[in-house]
Amino acid sequence: METKNKITLPELATYFHNEDAAREFLEKLRWPDGVVCPHCGSINEHYRIVPKEGSKTRKGLWKCKDCRKQFSVTVGTVFEGSHIPIHIWLYAIHEMSSAKKGVSAHQLHRKLGITYKSAWFMAHRIRFIMEGDTPLAEKMKGIVECDETYVGGKGKGLGKKFCGRGTLKTPVFALVERDGRVKSQVVERVTGKNLKGIIKKNVETASTIMTDDFKSYKGLNKIFYAHKVVEHGKKIYSKPGGIHTNTIEGYFSILKRGIVGVYQHVGKQHLDRYLAEFDFRYNARKVTDGERAVLALKGIEGKRLMYRDSSL
Repeated sequence: METKNKITLPELATYFHNEDAAREFLEKLRWPDGVVCPHCGSINEHYRIVPKEGSKTRKGLWKCKDCRKQFSVTVGTVFEGSHIPIHIWLYAIHEMSSAKKGVSAHQLHRKLGITYKSAWFMAHRIRFIMEGDTPLAEKMKGIVECDETYVGGKGKGLGKKFCGRGTLKTPVFALVERDGRVKSQVVERVTGKNLKGIIKKNVETASTIMTDDFKSYKGLNKIFYAHKVVEHGKKIYSKPGGIHTNTIEGYFSILKRGIVGVYQHVGKQHLDRYLAEFDFRYNARKVTDGERAVLALKGIEGKRLMYRDSSL
């Protein structure tokens, strides 16, 4: 995104307390070239329904000139069916887009004055719009670091906590371009077949792969331009020529501080959505908080998440 005209918190704040202004902002963002009917896709000159005094007609309604159906800017988006005002949604999206380690549902519940249940569901819907391209629209290239980590749970043994492989924690595998994007996901097992399959799916073959000395990465030099290894088992963490996995380790440190320090506990069934949240903020780290919130808002269309689906 261009950063010449940076969107700042004071600018966005004008929409946080005014529902009419928030609705108008969302309409301009969703329909920059004119109102589009979410029911039939018509771009005709639809007309706004202006509530009469004493009428129960809510503000923000439009009527399609073609299919004759009524709609609002939230129809066909992740906001559809929500009773929470748009300006509250905008504030929550800005909070989750700007907090480096995330915002807990309890914090949203306290700040927004909504129930914890509503805040929890709202946060999941915001993570849903942050998911972006899955798989990546464009493969990673250049120098790509790959590593796995383990999130949540306790290790094997008599009440003893273990770290790393061999635990009951959930394996998470991530790829990161040097000075570029990150993509992380939950994996069932950290086998060579699984990890190499994910790397091949998301990275161009002309790239240089950098990993630690885990045996599952063996053979990557036959698939990609080069495979550089740092022997963590021998306590070697970097080599001359920029050979290291410090970038992906840095990403994992932010992820774990967020999971442990902010969310405290994340169920395995929800972990992929939390990973999407951390990926989104990392991938948009070079823009302002306001621009990052707008990027998130651009993902609202065509997405619905029902409460029964989010609480599985």
